[in-house]
Amino acid sequence: MNNNIELLAPVGSMESLYAAIQNGANAVYLGGKLFNARQYASNFDFDELKEAVDYAHLRDVKVYITANILVDNSEMENVIDYIKFLYEIDVDGIIVQDLGLANLIREFFPSLDVHGSTQMTINNLPGAEFVYDMGFTRVVLARETPIDEIKYIHNNTPIELEAFIHGALCVCYSGQCLMSSLIGGRSGNRGKCAQPCRMPSSLIDKNGDTIRDWDKKHILSPRDLNTLENLEEIIESGIISLKIEGRMKRPEYVATVVKNYRKALDEGTKNLKPEDKKDVEQIFNRGFTKGLTFGDFGRDFITIERPDNRGILLGKVTRADKYNVFILLEEDVNEGDGLEFVTGNGEYKGIKAPFYGKKGTTMKLEKPGYILNDSLVYKTSSINLLNSAKASYQQEKIKRPIDMEININIGDNPKLMIMYRGNMVTALGEGKVEKSERISLTKEKVIEQLSKLGDTTYILNNININLDEGAYLPVSILNLLRRETIEKLDRIVENINHRKPIDEKEYNIKKKSYFKYQGKNMKPDNKISVRVNDIEQFNDLDLEKLDRVYLGFYDGLEKAANKVLNQGKEVYIWTDKILYQKDLDKLGELISPIKKNINGISVSNLGSLKYMQDRFDLNIHGDIGLNIFNSYSLEYLKNIGLGSVTLSPELNLNQIKKINEHSDAFTETIVYGYLPVMVTKHCPMSLVKGCKNDKACGSCQYAKGYGLKDRMNITFKMDRRDGFTNIYNSVPLMVLDTLKQIYNSGVSMARLDFTMETKNIRNIQRAFYDYSKGIIDDNSAREFIESFREDTSITNGHYFRGII
Repeated sequence: MNNNIELLAPVGSMESLYAAIQNGANAVYLGGKLFNARQYASNFDFDELKEAVDYAHLRDVKVYITANILVDNSEMENVIDYIKFLYEIDVDGIIVQDLGLANLIREFFPSLDVHGSTQMTINNLPGAEFVYDMGFTRVVLARETPIDEIKYIHNNTPIELEAFIHGALCVCYSGQCLMSSLIGGRSGNRGKCAQPCRMPSSLIDKNGDTIRDWDKKHILSPRDLNTLENLEEIIESGIISLKIEGRMKRPEYVATVVKNYRKALDEGTKNLKPEDKKDVEQIFNRGFTKGLTFGDFGRDFITIERPDNRGILLGKVTRADKYNVFILLEEDVNEGDGLEFVTGNGEYKGIKAPFYGKKGTTMKLEKPGYILNDSLVYKTSSINLLNSAKASYQQEKIKRPIDMEININIGDNPKLMIMYRGNMVTALGEGKVEKSERISLTKEKVIEQLSKLGDTTYILNNININLDEGAYLPVSILNLLRRETIEKLDRIVENINHRKPIDEKEYNIKKKSYFKYQGKNMKPDNKISVRVNDIEQFNDLDLEKLDRVYLGFYDGLEKAANKVLNQGKEVYIWTDKILYQKDLDKLGELISPIKKNINGISVSNLGSLKYMQDRFDLNIHGDIGLNIFNSYSLEYLKNIGLGSVTLSPELNLNQIKKINEHSDAFTETIVYGYLPVMVTKHCPMSLVKGCKNDKACGSCQYAKGYGLKDRMNITFKMDRRDGFTNIYNSVPLMVLDTLKQIYNSGVSMARLDFTMETKNIRNIQRAFYDYSKGIIDDNSAREFIESFREDTSITNGHYFRGII
């Protein structure tokens, strides 16, 4: 296969670093203790980061550091100082999600490579073009991007493409998940996801009843990605960096997975042996999928039964008596292997194998619980595999050939030179070479001492020895010369990027200009905007009681837009978070004939932003999918032409105030609505229906009205449209009584989001509008909320708690 392809391994500890590199990774990604999306991984302190970079560079391996969370205003200066440290220890690239941080990195460290995290939700060509124009050198595509879309992106932009090829999958488009955040305050966008998608849930019908056979299943838990047998197609699509997930996995997992993907890359997938594939399955799997990239869907994508490692099938219980179970083995078992039984009540019971058992024989074990005949037994861990994986990185296997030349001339100082890849280092010994009275130095002895490179990454290739006859030199001097030259060579090899030192004075002056407190005027506009999902909701609006409308439907669009304009109000087309090229082109065709009838377009994806700006001279509004979490991101979007932005719903009031104090951009926040907790390519109802693809979503009876009930008996409603499922929070955000505080934080416009509502729309709209304009007082607002609460619970969202 292509030798330029990068195998990118996850690293959560120094041991994992050794495991990855010694097994063939030519790049690794890891996080420091700060600002990365795996806050629950071990991660690296500053000294460990420097050690990791040096270790990797000495072995010709690149190091990318994750700084891929949304950054609060109060943190940004510290993040830039952290990036400065990473720059100075010669990391090869930074993986980021936050637009503001990315822009600052380009300003402060223009020679440092910036990679767009999968958290940026780049899934189309315009999105890739956007980050390339911004100065990114690489983008990690959304895991859901189809293979044909990847090819199209690659063929039309020079930016490097990276994709996940193995490991755990998120069911929601990365960067767009608010479930953990809204139900528990632990945000994936801040690196603290509690993984509620791995918990059991139930499917609920339109009447609120649990669908038969769909109680407490793992509806949102994807199988693990495994593309070992698809590497050729992935590489042909234009992916140059193959990314393995697993920064929270053990080093043995990293070693095993990297080793087998390395073999597939070097020898071709057809040369993989069955035992190679079995090792990858044995080390960890939740069941495997080729992923949405290759069209897996429904039950081929989701692991319904359980969300954790299942190992490989070991055998079946042929008999179970009062005290013992008898297992017919389909695999060898070694003492210490992890065994797992499926109990009679559907639970799982794990034990360690007490002795060896041979494939094809029956193994008798003490009964570990309520075990039935014909129940299955799995091997969840293999002691042999773990031991061989650990052994694979405990000794240095990476050796690079070096050439030496040494001058040992009587009366001169001894001199050793080492040549490697065009670099030459020299060392001069102390003292003069003497003439021997009895025992002279031999070339064999010189070679013996200088080739002692066992604890280094080098091996002696050629040596030229200029040795005077009868010369004498202590062996200790030869050893000292070898160590000194190797240390010098190491310093050169470690410094891959040859960066110029940062001028501290200039750096601090620049920081002061970017991080000074500006104290912008925050006189509120007290405007109200409304978003509607369909024509029925639109027809229920009072167009006099709003300042802006976002239309989220396409049938009857022109007529609706004209109606709004005739009222003297702003009208924007609202677009989905996820749009592929065909969706963008379809939307472009729809907007083109009515562009004079609308004020602007609301976008929730960087690709949509780029596409619409390039094609239409219309106002662009940035919606919540852009994850605007600080004033630096806000200012960047304002400077490239966005007229208004909806701030992240994960911000609290104090953070919103700080953002608006540092930017005079026009900001909006959502004050009413069922916030989207997930947008997924996966359709939960496809599990019920048995769908193999999403071709029939438009006519599916399960597209609307169904929901998920979690283990706390809280129901999240869902809707499916245009091939995507939106899952909404269980209760609506309703902050009418604190609307004045929100406006006083500098927000110009408060937005009402109508998604699933079929009634009470006009009453909600009027209450917010009238209160914002001072038509009704505080008591009337509180009375409305109390009346509203009689039908449904409400939430204040993150306005008064946030996620920091």
